[in-house]
Amino acid sequence: MDSPVTDDQTPFPQQLSDPVPAAPAPTGAGDESGAEPSDEPGDDVLRDRFHRVRQEVAKAVVGQDGAVTAVLIGLLVRGHVLLEGVPGVAKTLLVRSLSASLSLDTARVQFTPDLMPGDVTGSLVYDSTTGDFSFREGPIFTNLLLADEINRTPPKTQASLLEAMEERQVSVDGLGHGLPDPFLVAATQNPVEYEGTYPLPEAQLDRFLLKVTLELPQRGEEIEVVRRHAAGFNPSDLADAGVRPIAGADDVLAARRAVWRVAIAPEVVAYIVDVARATRQAPSFQLGVSPRGATALLNAAKAWAWLSGRDFVTPDDVKALALPCLRHRVSLRPEASMDGVSADDVLQGILATVPVPR
Repeated sequence: MDSPVTDDQTPFPQQLSDPVPAAPAPTGAGDESGAEPSDEPGDDVLRDRFHRVRQEVAKAVVGQDGAVTAVLIGLLVRGHVLLEGVPGVAKTLLVRSLSASLSLDTARVQFTPDLMPGDVTGSLVYDSTTGDFSFREGPIFTNLLLADEINRTPPKTQASLLEAMEERQVSVDGLGHGLPDPFLVAATQNPVEYEGTYPLPEAQLDRFLLKVTLELPQRGEEIEVVRRHAAGFNPSDLADAGVRPIAGADDVLAARRAVWRVAIAPEVVAYIVDVARATRQAPSFQLGVSPRGATALLNAAKAWAWLSGRDFVTPDDVKALALPCLRHRVSLRPEASMDGVSADDVLQGILATVPVPR
């Protein structure tokens, strides 16, 4: 398999490496051991399905392959993804297309200044026939929740997501209500317009596994977008665009179990810790990466190693995921920001200086 890191160390390659051809599934015929054949597909079959999911999403979304991969990694390690980009770069379409190709339920919540926590999580509703209050589930009870413009709602409503993202449940009137599995929050925010916004606090940013920047498309990609619309493409009708289900929730859960089996050498674990500790000593940062960030980097690297066809993590996997895993977990000093330094710049410098295990 090719290394997932390109020469310029972009977080995600534009294409996944072709998966290893899957071996025929055992049928159990002639098996004298008496063991029941497993209904769970093998790793190669699962990887092939996830590769085809990317191809299905590409029928509706041009480019943004890195964001698609980020959401897949989030599903594989029970993480959440923050998508940052200006309006009109297909953030909503991306989540809807991915949900359709994975046969997962999805819901979209437009976060506004007047949105209340109960509008997201659900609330108690009085039933006049019984005289009792019953819980009515909110849109958060889904597999893929698109939290659109999450920084436009007040902190009280933002905080209503914290328990759901971390504990996978919603508590109402002292009772916990479990969320479906898989469950992922894909939150979006506009990096340009800040008027009337409420920046996410560090505690909530830390709950996101990855932060991915969705760039404006290249000229050729934009021509393809406009060409598809000229040919009658309807973003609200994914079936007409040819997007079809390739995998399901069971495949996500089976792939998750396969990712947990990916091995990581002690030297690579130490490398992850050294990178995290270096962020706490960097002069340009006033806040470095916490141990939770190091754990997130480990899990994401395992998922990317598995998607790349390996059952072990390499330092290149760590480098490939370092920026999207860590950029939102650090805070620049004001003087560094005034000098035009970005968090990505400092992280790239750290990756260039921290010794890599051989």
